[in-house]
Amino acid sequence: MSNVPPDLKYARSHEWVRVEGAVATVGITDHAQAELTDIVFVELPSPGRQLSAGENCAVVESVKTASDLYSPVGGEVIEVNQAVVEDPSLVNTDPFDKGWFFKVRLSSMVDVDTLLDAAAYRKQIGGA
Repeated sequence: MSNVPPDLKYARSHEWVRVEGAVATVGITDHAQAELTDIVFVELPSPGRQLSAGENCAVVESVKTASDLYSPVGGEVIEVNQAVVEDPSLVNTDPFDKGWFFKVRLSSMVDVDTLLDAAAYRKQIGGA
């Protein structure tokens, strides 16, 4: 069964969000990385880019397929995880810590309020 940390918020498109003050860290869920299998390439948005919630902003490629990543929240990209670009397997081995993708300075908390909590996300992916 997939790991679904209770302190995070989740998008229906399988991104997770950790909110600390006005900054949101974004990555893909354990369920998503397991479905993709071995991740071999990650393309992230550039720092300074303004994102809208739901906007296509990154690409994740695995040995099976390429998938678009959608920003679960709106705001300005203030940092990207260069370690994931250099070693995409971090997404498979540690999706919630070392495998994060980018950080956004939130333009509004409204986007966060529309995301799923852990119980709702677990239900979406077929967990208890």
